[in-house]
Amino acid sequence: MPVTTAAIKIDAVRMLGGEIILHGDEYEDAYVHARQLADVRKMVFIHAFDDPAVIAGQGTIGTEILRQAEEEIHAVFVPIGGGGLIAGIATCIKLQKPEIRIVGVEPEDSAAMRDSLAAGKPVTLEHVGLFADGVAVRRVGDETFRLCKEYVDEIITVSTDQCCAAIRDIFEDTRSIVEPAGGLAIAGVKKYIAANGVTGQMLITISGGANVNFDRLRHIAERAAIGDQAEMLIAAEIPEEPGSFRRFCEVLGRRSITEFNYRYADTRIAHIFVGVQLTNGPQESDELMQEMKRAGFAVIDLSNNEMAKLHVRHMVGGRSQGIANERLFRFEFPERPGALLDFLNAIGTNWNISLFHYRNHGSDHGRVLAGIDVPQDETEELEAHLEKLGYAHWEESDNPAYTMFLS
Repeated sequence: MPVTTAAIKIDAVRMLGGEIILHGDEYEDAYVHARQLADVRKMVFIHAFDDPAVIAGQGTIGTEILRQAEEEIHAVFVPIGGGGLIAGIATCIKLQKPEIRIVGVEPEDSAAMRDSLAAGKPVTLEHVGLFADGVAVRRVGDETFRLCKEYVDEIITVSTDQCCAAIRDIFEDTRSIVEPAGGLAIAGVKKYIAANGVTGQMLITISGGANVNFDRLRHIAERAAIGDQAEMLIAAEIPEEPGSFRRFCEVLGRRSITEFNYRYADTRIAHIFVGVQLTNGPQESDELMQEMKRAGFAVIDLSNNEMAKLHVRHMVGGRSQGIANERLFRFEFPERPGALLDFLNAIGTNWNISLFHYRNHGSDHGRVLAGIDVPQDETEELEAHLEKLGYAHWEESDNPAYTMFLS
């Protein structure tokens, strides 16, 4: 197996008594090494997908589907790596029910079968994405290609975010957690339904593989909402003046905020990174962008910006020059739609907010880190105001993480 294989999968093989050899960063590296070992050790090599018996064995899933279906099946969606699974299922179903549509689903960054069918022959990808490592194959099999060319009707590709959304759907529906490759078919069927306006059809999806490390779930959960078009990420510029922060939040209205990052930069302009929960998908996203522009804010939709989603959202901030009297506070308040705007209204506009970070963790309380620029002679007034608000709060001005990275 590749060195990048999930630890949970390696442990499972070990528990079954298998000899484990890890080699290379992707399937192709491990495959070449295994062929070499077979020659050296005089062992029989069984291909993972490009073997007629393996393909036939996987084809029995098609038989199970036809036996169990109580209604007319319109289409079956199958994830594709090397092509063994879909080749077997497609052959089995098409020979019995040629009217059933067979749809393959691949990651956008590992679409070896799509590219091969377009080229009319198996092609080798220069590189593959490793998020859905269970299907990260640079070249499909010769036999799997031949069968897919004959029996597969369509190939759909999906993004990492769409795959993450599918994993969440499966969990919410069945309380099962699949690996990224296991979520491909659900992601594909959702894209197919949305693109074709499908209703009232029996659509079957194949979800296989639960080899996902627990720590990876954090990344999956973070990307799922964007993949489902239930969240958008916005970068904005606002004037660095008292009240502009609150005006920006007023445009957001009662929408739920999933994340808010802000750090004072200079006396003219402040930069904000915000996550907004959507209830009406792309239409609401477009409407919000227009509302922001009408209000005079310069905004950019970063929902499809990979660097922003992976890195920038966690890096907004830094030290700021020119704030002489900043004090740092941590707040907690009941989480509900509009809670962030209510909080800002309560804080008021007497003092300039120089740092702000908020993330909705899906719990019953919102958590905010805020820097407030307070002249020395107004310290008692600020403390009295915070006590009157009634929000649970703690001062963090002496926190070493703050003094090292932000102050």
